[in-house]
Amino acid sequence: MGTLVICFLLAVVCVLSVRSVIKRIKYGSSCCGTHDPLPKKIRVSDRDASHYPCCYRLTVDGMHCSNCVRHVENALNSLPGVWATVSLAEKSVLVRSKSPLEEDGLSRTVSEAGYTLMDFSQCV
Repeated sequence: MGTLVICFLLAVVCVLSVRSVIKRIKYGSSCCGTHDPLPKKIRVSDRDASHYPCCYRLTVDGMHCSNCVRHVENALNSLPGVWATVSLAEKSVLVRSKSPLEEDGLSRTVSEAGYTLMDFSQCV
């Protein structure tokens, strides 16, 4: 009888493990507390870099996964006249803008997305 209970518990653990692996394969391992699909990407219609005379490099703290990247990009790309590209490896964001932007506005946008703006500099 004891052997049967142990086998049942091992089978339950195996099933739960397989479910977890399938979720990670399907949605990625999310550090954001959920294993939901990525939010829909906000695409910038004008992707010609020559139309964006202002350029900024932001260092953002708290980005760990593709969900984080998508949240930051979506928050910045929702601003009018802004095209943002996130580099997760460098924890940085290249922000192109059609008009000058202020650090406070970008900091607020990044903060509302759930992250922290650590450094703000203009591209050369």
